[in-house]
Amino acid sequence: MNLILVESPTKARTLSKFLGDGFRVEASFGHLRDLPKGELGVDVENNFTPRYVIPRDKARRVKELRTFVDKTDRIILATDPDREGEAIAWHLEYILTKSKTSSTGTTSTTGRKKARDTRDTFATRGTFERITFHEITEEAIKEALTHPGKINLQLVNAQQARRILDRLVGYKLSPLLWRKLSRKWLSAGRVQSVSVRLIVEREREIGKFNKQEYWVIEGEFVTNAPTPPLIKRGLGGVSSKTIIAQLISKNGIKYEQSQTIQLFDGSYTYTKTSIPDKAAVDQIIKDVAQPFTVSAVDKKETKRSPAPPYTTSAMQIDAGRKLGYTSKRIMQLAQNLYEEGLITYHRTDSVNLSTKFLGAVKAYIEKTFGPEYSQYRTYATKSKLAQEAHEAIRPTDIRTQIPELRTQNNLTEQHFKLYDLIWKRAIASQMKEAIFDATTIQITSNNGYLFQAQGSVIKFDGYLKVTGRDQETIELPSVVVGDTINLVKSNPLQKFTQPPPRYSEASLIKALEEDGIGRPSTYAPTISTIVERGYVEKETREDGRKGRNFVPTELGILVNDFLVRHFPNVVDLRFTATMEEELDDIAEGKREWQPVVAEFYKPFVEKLNHVLEKVETIETPVVSTGQKCPECKAGDEIIKEGRFGKFLACSRFPECKYTKNLVEKLGIKCPDCKEGDVVVKKTRTGRIFYGCSRYPDCKYASWTKPKIDVPNSTPNPEVSS
Repeated sequence: MNLILVESPTKARTLSKFLGDGFRVEASFGHLRDLPKGELGVDVENNFTPRYVIPRDKARRVKELRTFVDKTDRIILATDPDREGEAIAWHLEYILTKSKTSSTGTTSTTGRKKARDTRDTFATRGTFERITFHEITEEAIKEALTHPGKINLQLVNAQQARRILDRLVGYKLSPLLWRKLSRKWLSAGRVQSVSVRLIVEREREIGKFNKQEYWVIEGEFVTNAPTPPLIKRGLGGVSSKTIIAQLISKNGIKYEQSQTIQLFDGSYTYTKTSIPDKAAVDQIIKDVAQPFTVSAVDKKETKRSPAPPYTTSAMQIDAGRKLGYTSKRIMQLAQNLYEEGLITYHRTDSVNLSTKFLGAVKAYIEKTFGPEYSQYRTYATKSKLAQEAHEAIRPTDIRTQIPELRTQNNLTEQHFKLYDLIWKRAIASQMKEAIFDATTIQITSNNGYLFQAQGSVIKFDGYLKVTGRDQETIELPSVVVGDTINLVKSNPLQKFTQPPPRYSEASLIKALEEDGIGRPSTYAPTISTIVERGYVEKETREDGRKGRNFVPTELGILVNDFLVRHFPNVVDLRFTATMEEELDDIAEGKREWQPVVAEFYKPFVEKLNHVLEKVETIETPVVSTGQKCPECKAGDEIIKEGRFGKFLACSRFPECKYTKNLVEKLGIKCPDCKEGDVVVKKTRTGRIFYGCSRYPDCKYASWTKPKIDVPNSTPNPEVSS
């Protein structure tokens, strides 16, 4: 009997479909051994030796797997083909090999059994086999079984170095935050703290940005020239002989200006015109003189190439923007699709595609669209460790499309939408570029004003045949240089310069990747953590709905500023990226893991001890509601802050245990009952809405913030007891 071990039951079930009676596939249900919860678990005095334990909730599964091991002749470790999967395989081999000899445990001082304790160096033992594959298909599994190998200890060392570094930062720095910031639920981490800093710094840059008014002028021109047979415009209401052009310059001096400002992470360029106000607009319109002449017509062919197939981060960014899913949800959906055997492994830095898949794609494109649409392409992989996962994310079978997926009861509409993106991206990557006929027309007045119009039509759709078009076609009337053309209407548009945008999940992931911080597989849990900790939240739009962009909370700013002041390396982009490069060096066998950890830990712990000893605690200011505690009548009712936000409590805590939810009033009477106050509330999903303080007696509720009837009055948030 051959025993194959994987992480999840879904993956086990899919593998079982391809294997005969001589194989048994069992799942470990994730990690069976890890650093202990509630304590450091790393011996910093003994070369950072980790102390691994088997969690109590995994003990039964370990016992079951040991029973299977004792009855089998061949044990095959088939966990995922990355650092985390390699570490799971290594822990499995250690636990199950040790089961054949002896097992030791420790007992706590209270007499209760603790998690099983195992210390060791990074070396495998036993004769277990390791196989890797990047798609769960019959061919891939059977091919892997014919070429088994051993566990890659370099990948294991890199994973464990990361785990130990994260544990040292989290378990050393978090308690310090509890003490110095007087909040016992705070946490810090290498990647999460940098992520929060990016969001905090961007918010400050937005606050400093000086919005400036400027105007653009569009002219509506009419020509008597012949019109093309087909006109498609996104400017409803204009005739086929109409040209909409923008004022560009006067006497060769351009109106548009660009300015670049330096940001904490990179730079930001914005544009405006030198037309500052309506008075300047009116003067220009008054000054513009007829007639106008076509001074230049530039026609050229432009091409747009398809994007490479998805890497993990590219999938998270693109699916986040197009589907609106969180990065955490995207990774969950991709995990399901992978374990069902529908896509290749979804944690990858590679944009490569297998030779076999390329052949299948070529045949599909030529048969479905024609040979003229097929174009063999290779893409350069940016990550130097892309060999950890040999392929980009792609469908395992090009013939499997959405109608076939709908027959699988365990998949949802969200699965279908993500799969559709993956399928189209992989197919399009091997198609011809789209070709456009682009036209630029310049129109000049007798007194030097220059207007310009641009149009573009598709000449050959290429890969857009699969992905669809993301912009409307604009076809301009046919004119030649020297044609007289009439300005029939001027359309001035008021605009304002815009600050650098807030980070969305997609743009935050892109920034982290470009800065070399973290790994694509860590982005989703990192973003979830900083939201759950209350360091950042999604911005609230005027209609009460949550937007897509992040804003830092007061707590997030407080924690960030403390870390920047006292632990600058922990939140420094270059330092964190360098640490990531060193972890990559460990994975490549260029460095040992212990020196990397030691180089970080020594200055870190010195700074930690200094802050503990020298830095004063930042006490949380006590804010009173101005009322006595309604429960004990002796203490004052105050506003406190907990892990889940602000709430009301008694100043005599812990003698008095009074607490109550904090209700924010808008200073507006309920528009329905006229008696209660309009208060801010939240749904379970965090969406803000407005209700009546007399609920349930009054059922008023609205997604839209109610308007104030009293002239010149302003909403006055206040605290209600």
